[in-house]
Amino acid sequence: MADMKSIFKFILICIFSLQFTGCGEKWLEEPYSTTIVADDKVWNDETMIISLLADYYYRMPSNYNLASSNNMAQLDEASHSDGTYMDLPTYSWNTWAFYDYTLIRDLNFSLEGLEEHSTFLTDVKKAAYNAEFRFLRAWLYFEMVKRMGGVPLITTQLIYDFGGDPSYLQKPRSTEEAVYDFIASECDAIKDKIGNEKSHDRANKYTVLALKCRAMLYAASIAKYNNLMPVPITTSGGEVGIPASRANEYYQAALDAAKEIINAGKYALWRGNANPKVNFYEAFSQQTDNSDYILNISYNKTTRRSNFPYNNIAKSVREDNLSGSKINPSLNLVEAFEYIDGSPGDLKGVGDGTVAGQANWIFYDNIDDIFLNKDPRLYGTVLYPGNIFKGTDVEIQAGVYEWDGTKYVRIESEVFGSIHTDGGLLTGRGGPMRAAVEVSNNGFYIKKFMDETYLNSNRRESNFVKWPQFRYGEVLLNAGEAAFELGGAENIAFALTCFNEIRDRAGMPDFDATTLTFDKIVNERRVELAFEDHRLWDLKRWRLAHILFDGSSSNPNAILYALYPYRVVHPGSPNDGKFVFDKFVCPKFRSPRFFQLGNYYSEIPQSVLDNNELIVKNPFH
Repeated sequence: MADMKSIFKFILICIFSLQFTGCGEKWLEEPYSTTIVADDKVWNDETMIISLLADYYYRMPSNYNLASSNNMAQLDEASHSDGTYMDLPTYSWNTWAFYDYTLIRDLNFSLEGLEEHSTFLTDVKKAAYNAEFRFLRAWLYFEMVKRMGGVPLITTQLIYDFGGDPSYLQKPRSTEEAVYDFIASECDAIKDKIGNEKSHDRANKYTVLALKCRAMLYAASIAKYNNLMPVPITTSGGEVGIPASRANEYYQAALDAAKEIINAGKYALWRGNANPKVNFYEAFSQQTDNSDYILNISYNKTTRRSNFPYNNIAKSVREDNLSGSKINPSLNLVEAFEYIDGSPGDLKGVGDGTVAGQANWIFYDNIDDIFLNKDPRLYGTVLYPGNIFKGTDVEIQAGVYEWDGTKYVRIESEVFGSIHTDGGLLTGRGGPMRAAVEVSNNGFYIKKFMDETYLNSNRRESNFVKWPQFRYGEVLLNAGEAAFELGGAENIAFALTCFNEIRDRAGMPDFDATTLTFDKIVNERRVELAFEDHRLWDLKRWRLAHILFDGSSSNPNAILYALYPYRVVHPGSPNDGKFVFDKFVCPKFRSPRFFQLGNYYSEIPQSVLDNNELIVKNPFH
């Protein structure tokens, strides 16, 4: 017979959670079973426990992954080629907000249920499941603290006694550092108990260490860089802000966690192809287990589909005529990729769309010559003019520049694959076009995570490319950054080892003690981790976002740029048939990005403030 006390307790938890989180409507949408199963059945049946875990993994937050191209464009260095313009003069206070105590409640309920009712599982199995639930809870708290600052640390069920006064259940926000300390202590407590040693779909010891490494690096950065601001962002109770005195402690914790992963030798950067350009592309598109991935999301046709290739396939190689080409990488990102000699990645010989700007042109023999000798990772991240994808030229050409006897005149078409009067190509099948939808407006398409398998972009098919939530490449970058920040000859030497392993895989020259700088670290993460949900958070923890995105039209960092290629029509001239390029503001981008100080911490939902007078607002809100 089912334990009716436990069943009633579960119902009370559900009722109270509506009051505590202010998310009643959302809770009603959660996929709970209508069949009540006795606790002794649930917590002694591994199939049921694993089903619960699968549900919790699925509900973990992600600003973007292979299922969300809109956010990938909004939060990274791209624009979105839908029918709207990117008029974002400011980010709202609740942009990036996440405050989910429904899932915290469920995880606490599961931990207590496992402890109280699991009698047939071995101690090792029980400890492993306990550790996995605790990992998810620690990860969830990290996803909240990096957005909101300190949040209430709730580690047991909060159950209303129906006495008429729920105030004893109201909890204040913990300090920001306390939440990070909780995450670290949880990771330390569970890392040697969690199972799944060879799994990439469920957390194991090294996933736990990767979470600790990432979280500690964030805490260290905030402790250092927030306190270097003219006026640090803090609250009187410490809900926001971490003392500068703790920076090195957190950097060391991040480094120690990374070293434990590195020294174990369980993971390695993908090196399946001798060509560094192709290798970097294959590292994110090949179908077999990837030695770089510590934890990933897998997709299939039945339980978790991804329409990422359907939404983002280049116009010229589309296999389904109803969607595609949504993410348009910007020239800003393309130029962040250095040249293979280590020099800055600004493209050479580019005009600005004016007659005067034509004096800057270099006339290139081939349309892709402008990208020669760029960091090979560019080839694996972005489809640019001259690239072949699915065995077909993506055919990116905006139009022609034709000589009229005194100057070059720009001619473009609104017809894909149109032919000019000289019999040559006018506008390519892949655009770019300024106002069209579902075609590149910037002159580039995304290549990272795009699989070349036949019909992969057809909506009736499904993408099987995995999405990395934690990977070894990030661990190396985290370790290198932490070691660099700690300083000292031994740490700098280790930092160089980490960064140069990344750069060697990419075919890029090594850093040395004189060339490894903070700015180089910022750029290395920018290009290695592009479109992996790191850029925004990096800029926030370094307190750089308000500087780069200051809302000024004169700040090139706040503007997204496009690059359009043109064929030259000038019969009798040695330039005839060559290619030139113009740079200008992305056509769909009309207002500079404006990140305000109030965007460093997202707004606490009003429903939470209304239901709990102990919760204080974040600064500037």
